[in-house]
Parts: sequence; structure tokens; C-alpha cells
Amino acid sequence: MRTPLILSFGSINIDLTARSQRLPRPGETVHAETYTVGLGGKGSNQAAAAARLARTLDIDVALAGRVGCDAFGAQARSALSGFGVDLSALRDDPENPTGIALIGIDAAAENCITVAGGANMAVDVSDVTAAAPWLERAKILLLQLEIPQGAVLAAARQARKTGATVILDPAPAPEHGLADALWSEIDVLTPNESETFSLTGIRPTDPAKAREAAEALLSKGVRAVLVKMGAEGVFWHDGTHSGHLGPFAVKPVDTVAAGDCFNAGLAVALARGAGLMDAARIASACGALATTRHGAADAAPEWTEVMTLVND
Repeated sequence: MRTPLILSFGSINIDLTARSQRLPRPGETVHAETYTVGLGGKGSNQAAAAARLARTLDIDVALAGRVGCDAFGAQARSALSGFGVDLSALRDDPENPTGIALIGIDAAAENCITVAGGANMAVDVSDVTAAAPWLERAKILLLQLEIPQGAVLAAARQARKTGATVILDPAPAPEHGLADALWSEIDVLTPNESETFSLTGIRPTDPAKAREAAEALLSKGVRAVLVKMGAEGVFWHDGTHSGHLGPFAVKPVDTVAAGDCFNAGLAVALARGAGLMDAARIASACGALATTRHGAADAAPEWTEVMTLVND
């Protein structure tokens, strides 16, 4: 039997993060105490997190998208390879630079972020065609919205033709919502609180409101919804069964990687044959563990850590 494949099709960035006592006001320069340069972008973060989780499991993880022919592109490739991600479907773009995110964080953990999408925003149907062998083989397809929706839709359609489960993280929440044709191509939608509000007008402040929002999303054509409620846990609904899972007790220090690690954990759990409720619990544990350390991709947990938390 062929090894299951998780394919992330999405954005690849390099994050330049500066930490200072306070964020600068318009026209002002402040001195940072530290800075880091590391892997970012929701597509690459989810691939890296899934690869770390799958390291001791019989699951392959690959990434499709674009990077520039520049030093940041080489750095992204090197970092992703270190996580064990198959980069055979990742294309070099000679006309656009690698995407970057400029992140400022102050002493109270408030942040401001400027993203220059670069090659990510040039991803189109030609990338879907180039990634066809991986899309046809994929058991799980991870999608996000840091590349154009036309490419997201084409990738989802291609993967579902051969039976893949399509997971969409609707982040960043699109100003004008999802394309009408995309809803019915989504097997599992995983919005957080703000994305849920953007897509439905409902704030999932408690399980009752989360259920209302999930049912609104299901009515648009998606097959299952996991509403990420932050400190209130997760509400899941597959159109027939539903439930609320409370949060795991951890001491968070940095929430930046929580959403991406949640989706990576969901993908690995589903690839291993878990049902939606069990997969949601594993995903929640992955997201919780990611908040206990700093960074984006580097905050991803190992599978043994996740199992310890789940079974504790």
C-alpha cells in the first residue's frame, strides 16, 4: 500500500521579526532588542508542522507553491528540507521575489505585520498543473488564503477528483468572502473566531454561538466545520454530529503558530484514519503545544508530545 501523502498548497514566506519595548508611531524609529529571520507563510508553516508530526509515522508531507530565485527562497527551501518536507512540487519564480513578512512585537506581545506576498501572489493554475502528480496522490490537501483564490479553487477541484480530503484554513479572512464555487469543494473548514465572524457575522463566543456559525457555514456547501474558539476550545460539526471540546491546560507564551499547527495536526490525524471528533482533539493538542514556545514553524510539536497531552 502506498504511503499516505499530505500536500500543503500555499504560501511560503521568510519572517523578519523585531522585538522592541514598544512599536513605532508613524514617522518614528525605535531600537529593537532582538531580531530573527525564519520560515513563515501559512502554506510552509502547515507543511513543516505536519512533517515534524509525521516524522515517526508512515506519512509523507509535500509542499507546492512558489519561491523567488533569491537568498530568501534558498533559505526557505533549506529550512523546509530540514523539517523533512518533500519540495519536488515547489517552483522557483524568476520574475518575483520570495514573500516576506515584516513583524514588529512589543513588550506586551502586541504586534504589527506587513506582508509582501511576492511570488505567492503569482501562484496560478499553471502551478496546479505542475503539481498534478502530487494532487492526484494526496490523501489530505491543506489549503489557505495567502495565494490567489483561483489557484486554491483549482487545487481543491483537482485533488477531490481522486478522493483527497480538502482542508481549508480561511486565513487571512477575505474581504469579500470566499468565491461561491469554492464552498462545495471544501471537506473541512477551520476558521478561528475572527474568520468565523467575517464569514458568517456570528461571533463564536460560546458553544451555542459556535453551533449557529457552524450551521451557517455548512449551509454554504462545506462538509464539516471546526470552529477554533481560542481559549474556549473547539466546536466541531459534520452536518450530522457535533460537539464542543474544551481547551487543553497549557501556559502560552506565543500564539503565532497555533492555527497552523492545529491544521497540521488535523491533517495527520485524518491521514491516520481518525474520525472528525478525535482528529479535532489531536489538532487542538497540537495548537495548544505550539503556544508554549516561540516562533512559527519552529513551534510545531512532535507526535509523542501530542499523544502525551491527549492521553494525560
